[in-house]
Amino acid sequence: MPNPATQEIGDVFFADCAARSFFDQVANKWSVMILTTLEKQPTRFNELMRRLEGITHKALTQALRRLERNGLISRRVLATSPVAVEYAINELGHTLQKPFAAVYEWAILHLHQIEDSRERYDKTALLHL
Repeated sequence: MPNPATQEIGDVFFADCAARSFFDQVANKWSVMILTTLEKQPTRFNELMRRLEGITHKALTQALRRLERNGLISRRVLATSPVAVEYAINELGHTLQKPFAAVYEWAILHLHQIEDSRERYDKTALLHL
């Protein structure tokens, strides 16, 4: 396997590329939103459910497991009644905040262009039905 530091960008399309696995497991809307939410403070599962409008219990559970498996968050069981679970972003997870902020800023700056493009596409797509 080639040295990751010398890999070409196009190599991420190979099935065994670690970056491809990362994109698949971490670079999705729920993971980004979870990591952004945890940036401020550790948060319990149910609080995450309330804060992430539209996420299902199953989707949140799966996303949290992926993030923990990839070393971006930690999970702590709290000895309360009933038992609660708290999640916290760790050092590696914090390193994603700068790229996430850049993508968020880009999206806000270009939102009107994106919406205009969607409208044009949708109108054109309707003509081809």
